[in-house]
Amino acid sequence: MAEQPLDSRKTETLTTRQGHPVSDNQSLRSVGERGPATLENYQFIEKITHFDRERIPERVVHARGTGAHGYFEAYGRIGDEPASKYTRAKVLTKAGVRTPVFIRFSTVIGAKDSPETARDPRGFAIKFKTEDGVWDLVGNNLKIFFIRDAIKFPDMIHAFKPDPVTNRQEPWRFYDFVMHHPESLHMVTWVKSPWGIPASYRQMEGSSVNTYKLVNDQGEAVLCKFSFQPKLGVRNLTSQEAAEIQAQDVGHATKDLYDAIERGDFPEWEMCVQVMSDDAHPELDFDPLDDTKRWPEDKFPLLPVGRVVLDKNPSNFFAEVEQSAFGTGVLVEGIDFSDDKMLQGRTLSYSDTQRYRVGPNYLQLPINAPLKPAHTNQRDGQMAFYVDDGQRNAHVNYEPSSMGGLSEAGRPAKEYHQWVEGHLGRYQTTRTADDYRQAGERYRTFDDREREDLIANLGADLRACPEHIAQRMVWHFWHCDEDYGRRVAEAAGVDLETAKALPPLPGKPAPGEKGQGPTYTSGKRETPEHRDAAE
Repeated sequence: MAEQPLDSRKTETLTTRQGHPVSDNQSLRSVGERGPATLENYQFIEKITHFDRERIPERVVHARGTGAHGYFEAYGRIGDEPASKYTRAKVLTKAGVRTPVFIRFSTVIGAKDSPETARDPRGFAIKFKTEDGVWDLVGNNLKIFFIRDAIKFPDMIHAFKPDPVTNRQEPWRFYDFVMHHPESLHMVTWVKSPWGIPASYRQMEGSSVNTYKLVNDQGEAVLCKFSFQPKLGVRNLTSQEAAEIQAQDVGHATKDLYDAIERGDFPEWEMCVQVMSDDAHPELDFDPLDDTKRWPEDKFPLLPVGRVVLDKNPSNFFAEVEQSAFGTGVLVEGIDFSDDKMLQGRTLSYSDTQRYRVGPNYLQLPINAPLKPAHTNQRDGQMAFYVDDGQRNAHVNYEPSSMGGLSEAGRPAKEYHQWVEGHLGRYQTTRTADDYRQAGERYRTFDDREREDLIANLGADLRACPEHIAQRMVWHFWHCDEDYGRRVAEAAGVDLETAKALPPLPGKPAPGEKGQGPTYTSGKRETPEHRDAAE
């Protein structure tokens, strides 16, 4: 690729598919900086729904995967407290009850037959078939992600996928995207270390990544994150160890999981939650809804809620693994959405992808169907193979009706009502100090083996990048930690002083500085003074 100076490159204006110029491709429309996204996010909806349909028949992301059946057994407690203090979700409050689960593990970027030694986050998607319907918890092995706003997701995946010309994953594409998103530095530090290649699915963590809410019988809510800690402990691979395995077997993790279950060595994880009050937490340097940040475990400890055991392999891989379909919007009573902008976007995208990939009746498939028969007024569509049964009058496929159709369920004694108020607009978080701080802290917690592998991987990547990208990445890493930046510069053959002299990215706050916020923040009533200021 011929390199050109940044200021000499001529680019066309980004537009929608209808030709409308795009003035902000970084932020969903939301009610205030921290408020919920709105359904009229047309630019995002057009972008994400087209992205969801880019490939057929394999998944756009998480194409390479395997899975197994098992159960979740609740402790009935969250830490030392009764689980009912936080949630009315029966799956978490009923001690000793075993809920059937199916877990699908996966890599993210590679195609269906790509190697399982790839340096990549690992999907950890768990389907709970509870007495109150299906609950899907769709996450990764790492507790964070590359971006914090779902409107960026198609661009991120495009940059990480193979080049449309060379059909290869080119390092310059990855780092060209990352260098414009300091929020990604934390995830890059994890993925480019041995944590980017788990040794097996049985020896890796799982995490919801996104922030949810737990809601109790009194209609009170707390923010929460879910995680899964493997009973066997965590084990990862260096690049050299992964290369040695890949030379012999591109599906080593699938084989390891299948063989362990067949011999009765059932994998087990302890499921935990972190909780915090449902507010902005100004005492933190990051927004707790920002999924590029970890909640410090010394302040928000991992509280055990139950255990997950896998004890049965699929009897048909296609029917049970390939056709398994997950969605972040599939929740049960007592577990609710937060205003996490990645979660809000994923909730549309994931189920939309499944309707396209598997079909509008994918929920009729046994692997995806709830334990109890579903009773809806939805009908027909491609590949429908039964009509929801149990109705008193099959003629009535609408509600309400006086002719014996379906009726609404009773509502909770106290519903959860979130107060939402703010100015509709496009917002980026103003709390960006930890974009660099948490990445630096992670670098300093790595042992020598992890740090050496991280530096070697980054150095090799950046040597394959144009000079301006390599220099900017060194600038970023140096602001995370001076030793981090110095060692990456040496490994990449970049002059450290030249990199350090670069100015901050246009439109981005300098590391450690507060970002540029909106005129007002959510939670403020509009007054004449506010309107005057806006005008």
